[in-house]
Amino acid sequence: MTGAKRKKKGVLWSKIHTPHCEDFKQWCRRRLPILEWAPRYNLKENLLPDTVSGIMLAVQQVTQGLAFAILSSVHPVFGLYGSLFPAIIYAIFGMGRHVATGTFALTSLISANAVERLVPLSSQNFTTQSNTSTLGLSDFELRRIGVAAAVSFLGGVIQVAMFVLQLGSATFLLTEPVISAMTTGAATHVVTSQVKYLLGMKMPYISGPLGFFYTYAYVFGNIKSVRLEALLLSLLSIVVLILVKELNQQFKRKIKVVLPVDLVLIIAASFACYCTNMEITYGLEVVGHIPKGIPSPRAPPMNVLSAVITEAFGVALVGYVASLALAQGSAKKYKYSVDDNQEFLAHGLSNVIPSFFFCIPSAAAMGRTAGLYSTGAKTQVACLISCILVLIVIYAVGPLLYWLPMCVLASIIVVGLKGMLIQFRDLKKYWKVDKIDWGIWVSTYVFTICFAANVGLLFGVVCTIAIVIGRFPRAKTLSIKNMKEMELRVKIETDGETLQQVKIISINNPLVFLNAKKFHTDLMNIIQKDNASNQLLDDVSKCEQNTLLNSLSNGNCNEEASQPCPNEKCFLILDCSGVTFFDYSGVSMLVEVYNNCRSRSVDVSLAHCAASLIKAMKYCGNPDSEKPVSFDSVSAALSNIYSNKNLSKLSDHSEV
Repeated sequence: MTGAKRKKKGVLWSKIHTPHCEDFKQWCRRRLPILEWAPRYNLKENLLPDTVSGIMLAVQQVTQGLAFAILSSVHPVFGLYGSLFPAIIYAIFGMGRHVATGTFALTSLISANAVERLVPLSSQNFTTQSNTSTLGLSDFELRRIGVAAAVSFLGGVIQVAMFVLQLGSATFLLTEPVISAMTTGAATHVVTSQVKYLLGMKMPYISGPLGFFYTYAYVFGNIKSVRLEALLLSLLSIVVLILVKELNQQFKRKIKVVLPVDLVLIIAASFACYCTNMEITYGLEVVGHIPKGIPSPRAPPMNVLSAVITEAFGVALVGYVASLALAQGSAKKYKYSVDDNQEFLAHGLSNVIPSFFFCIPSAAAMGRTAGLYSTGAKTQVACLISCILVLIVIYAVGPLLYWLPMCVLASIIVVGLKGMLIQFRDLKKYWKVDKIDWGIWVSTYVFTICFAANVGLLFGVVCTIAIVIGRFPRAKTLSIKNMKEMELRVKIETDGETLQQVKIISINNPLVFLNAKKFHTDLMNIIQKDNASNQLLDDVSKCEQNTLLNSLSNGNCNEEASQPCPNEKCFLILDCSGVTFFDYSGVSMLVEVYNNCRSRSVDVSLAHCAASLIKAMKYCGNPDSEKPVSFDSVSAALSNIYSNKNLSKLSDHSEV
C-alpha cells in the first residue's frame, strides 16, 4: 500500500514539475529574444551586412550621442555612454531587429528640463574643477548627469511597471496620426534648441509653455549677435549632408557601401578648426575635452526622484511610443512580430541599468533605424558591432573630437531629423482619408509645440477617444442582412476534380483604431486555420459561426469552421455594409488584410463598399489596379469569381 502511494505521489510530482520546467524555458525564450535568434544566426548570409551596418550605425551613435548629451544639458561624454549601454541591453531583451536604441532627441529634451531646473547654470560658479573626481569633471557636471540619470532610472522603472501590469495591450489608443503629430512637433522643438548653435549665438535656456515662441522672439530680438562664420559653416554642412544623403539614397542599389558623410564631415570640420584655430580666431564654440574611459558604476541620486516625476513620465511614454512605432514598422516591413509588452520591458531595462553608468534617457531613433534599413542590416548583431566601435571611441578616439565645431554637430542633428519633419506630408493623406484624423494631427502638433511632447501625446489620445465615443452612438448597428460567417463550397470539373471555397464574412461595425487589430487578428485566424487543414471535403457544406467581428469585443474567433483542402484556391468576400464610418487606422488595416490574404493565395473581394471607403483605400495604397476588388453586392462578387474560374455547376445552393 505504501509503495503504491509513493508511486502515485511520484507520478503526480513529475506531472507538476515537468510542465513547470518547460514553462520556464518558454518564458526565458519569450523574455530573452536573443535566445531565439542568436542560435539560428547565419554567419555566411548575415555577418557581412550586419558588419557594414554596424560601422555606419556607430558613426550615427557617436555624433548623436555627443549632440543629444548637450541637448540634455550634460557633458558630451555622457552621450557616448548613452550610445553604448542601452544598445546592449535592448539587443538582449528587445524584439525589433532594426531598432537601434541609444540617445534620443525627444527624451534628451525632456530630461533637460529637469537638469536646468534642479542644477541651473548659475550654480556653476559655486563649484570648482576637481581632478580627483570622476573622469576629472567638475562637481557641477556630475550633479547634472546625476539628475539626468535619475530621470532615466525612474522613467525605466515606470516602463517596467507598465510591463508588469501588461499595459502594452493599451497601445491601440496610440493611433498613427497622434504619433506622427507628436514626433513631428517634438522634432520641431529639437530643431529650435539647435538654433543657437547654428547661428553661433549665446542665449539663456528657455523652456515651459510657449517656450518655442519665446526662443524665436529672443533670436529675432538679438539678431545682431549672430556669428556669420557659424551661420555659413552651418549652411555649408547642411547642404553637404542633404546632397550626399540624397545621392546615397538614389544610387544605393548600384553602390555596395554608402558614403559615411557624417564621419567625413566630422573629420574635415575638426581638422579645419584645429588648423585655423577657429575657436580663438572666430569665436566658434567647440565640443571641448572628451575624457577617456568609463567610470565605475554609481547609483543615481535617489533624493531627487520625487522632483523629476513629471519628466520621468514624459521619458517613459514618449520614448516608448516613438520606439514602438519604429519596432512595429520594422516588423511589418520584414514580416515578423513584436510583443508590445516585451518592448516595455526592453526599453525599461535599457533605461534602468544604464542609469548606473551615467547615461541619459534612451529610446530608438528614426534616423538610426532608417540607416539600418538602407545598409541592409539583418539582426541586432549590427547594433552589437556598433557598440564595439563606440567603445573604441570612448577609450581612444574621444579626445580627438575636442575641435569639432558645435554648429557642425547641430547641422548633423537637424538633418538627422528630416525623417520626422517630412511627416508634414501626411496631412494631405489624412485630409483625403478622414478629415477628423487631419484635425487630430493638427491639434496634437499645436499642443506639442505650445507645451511639450508628453502633453501633446496625452491630448491626442484623449481627443481620439472622445471623438470615437461621440461617433459610435450614431453608428449604424443593424444591416439589412444579419449575415455572419458563411462558407460556400463549389465543386467544379476541369481536368480533375478540385474544390473551390468561397468565404463570405460580414463586417458589422465601423473600422477604427479601437477594433482594427481585432479585425485583423480574427480574420487571419480563420485563414491560418484553413491553410493548416489537411482534410478533403467531397460534399458541399454550409457553415455558420456565432462570432462576429465586433469592434469592442475581446474574444477570439470561433474556430469551429470547416476546413478546406490545403491545395485548393480560396476566395474571400468581405461584406462592408456595416462599415458606417472609418478612420485612417481602420482603412490601413483593411489594406493590410488584403495584402496578407493575397500572400496566402486568398483572393479578396469587397461588397457593399461605400465610395468614400474605396477612395480612402486608394490613398492608403490601392490593393489591386488590374482588376476590380469592389462590387455592389455579394451576388456580383460571387458572379465575378465564378465567371473568372469558369464554374460550370454548383453542387449545392447556399442562401446569401
